[in-house]
Amino acid sequence: MAKEKKSFLGSVVEEMKNVTWPTKKELRKDTLTVIETSLIFAVIFAIMDTAISSFLGLFI
Repeated sequence: MAKEKKSFLGSVVEEMKNVTWPTKKELRKDTLTVIETSLIFAVIFAIMDTAISSFLGLFI
């Protein structure tokens, strides 16, 4: 069991050496894209929620 764990961890270390990590510029750009998209969807859902609540309020 210990040998399997050591072999697995060795494989993980080797694989991590092959990973291409993003630059700071790419990371910042991608992070801002995620934040902007999240805010846009939050606004859309807030507008839809308000509209649906108002519409249902007419019948209740």
